[in-house]
Amino acid sequence: MKMADDEIKAIVAETLVEQHRLHQESIDAIVSKVVASVLASLGIEDDDRKELRVDFQHLRRWRKRVEQAQSYTFKAVITVVATGLMGAVWLGVKVALGK
Repeated sequence: MKMADDEIKAIVAETLVEQHRLHQESIDAIVSKVVASVLASLGIEDDDRKELRVDFQHLRRWRKRVEQAQSYTFKAVITVVATGLMGAVWLGVKVALGK
């Protein structure tokens, strides 16, 4: 009772695929445990993940608003300085023409 080469190749291929799937599942389980233990060491439990996500979203929105406010402040300072310089030039021209 001899097996054909195609049958042997199919069996080996199925075995390798199953072995790879089991290996991947074990890697996924290990990574999940490591991430959970790191988060737990930081004081973040599994139940807190949704709250943590909301907190990070809030922080991102706050950071973007602060950056936007800084941009507006910079533009306002540039506008005030430019207006002051233009006023000084106008006053200098007015004084020079008045003499």
